[in-house]
Amino acid sequence: MSSIRPWRDIERRKSRQIMVGNTPVGGDAPITVQTMTNTLTSDAAATIDQIRRCEDAGADIVRVSCPDVESTAALGQIVRAAKIPIVADIHFHYKRALEAADAGAACLRINPGNIGSSERVAEVVRAAKANGCAIRIGVNAGSLEKDLLEKYGEPCPEALVESALDHIKLLQDHDFHEYKVAVKASDVFLAVAAYQQLADAVDCPLHLGITEAGGLIGGTVKSSIGMGNLLWAGIGDTIRVSLSAEPEEEVRVGFEMLKALGLRTRGVRVVSCPSCARQGFDVIRTVQALEERLQHIKTPLSLSVLGCVVNGPGEARETDIGITGGGNGKHMVYLSGVTDHHVQSGVMLDHIVELVEAKAAEIEAGMTDADNLTEAAE
Repeated sequence: MSSIRPWRDIERRKSRQIMVGNTPVGGDAPITVQTMTNTLTSDAAATIDQIRRCEDAGADIVRVSCPDVESTAALGQIVRAAKIPIVADIHFHYKRALEAADAGAACLRINPGNIGSSERVAEVVRAAKANGCAIRIGVNAGSLEKDLLEKYGEPCPEALVESALDHIKLLQDHDFHEYKVAVKASDVFLAVAAYQQLADAVDCPLHLGITEAGGLIGGTVKSSIGMGNLLWAGIGDTIRVSLSAEPEEEVRVGFEMLKALGLRTRGVRVVSCPSCARQGFDVIRTVQALEERLQHIKTPLSLSVLGCVVNGPGEARETDIGITGGGNGKHMVYLSGVTDHHVQSGVMLDHIVELVEAKAAEIEAGMTDADNLTEAAE
């Protein structure tokens, strides 16, 4: 099959690039996946432990809430322990932003509707400049400024965008340009329309999110519809899937979203059937076990798990490793799209895990060899 598939191409909106710590956001940088801790930030040990789990899941950036002086006091320890940039989430108390910048936050997330006067925002800008912090302007339908609510009567795309533009101007008036912007709403239609309008109006990186999306299943569906729509249109430079679930789950969902659109590759992409009476093994339980046991694989590769021969061979031809259910507890294993051998039900799960781990190691070795050849040529 040809590897040239023009109908899959997504042309990303051209945005200028900023740095969040040592991570580029915008421009031609990969779309970053971020999440937010839910521990008390003042409990540095618990917060660091949660950040570790997010890092293992692949998070590029992690945000922590800083509602009080105890949180910003712990932030320095958290920043030093983290392997990825830390964003300080600030609401109401602008002094927390000043403290977070001094503590080493890579970015300050401020909500213009509740941070205070323009003079206070100016102080935050000065602190960000002095400490090399980026700023995220976080406009939210649930906390729009009173004058905009009076003007428009209710949260609407125009109100969200006007709020964003007003605060962009405030940053630009202070000669600050290391910013990204979000115009979030829990309503999918409102959020998508606001982001579409903002994308046409500015060149800064955009942080995508459907806020307060819900639980793991409902929130994943809602976020995928809204953010998927925007990403497919090329809009978005960094994403956060807002779920009532553990932060590492947000990271996994974010990567699955990007993987489905071909915008990022990380870990095992599983192709599996919903199963039916024809299945030669318990597909649902097998896939659940594989997803759990293969979380440690970071190398991009594909695995098809199909219960019978109706679609199994066809899907296996398109994946690195495939398993197709057969009769009498004997199943076909495909390697690089070709039938290679059979495996019995009793050892099938362990066998697939071993094959995936071996393939990941082989790919990694190939990448290392290629890097070595490039270095030698240079």
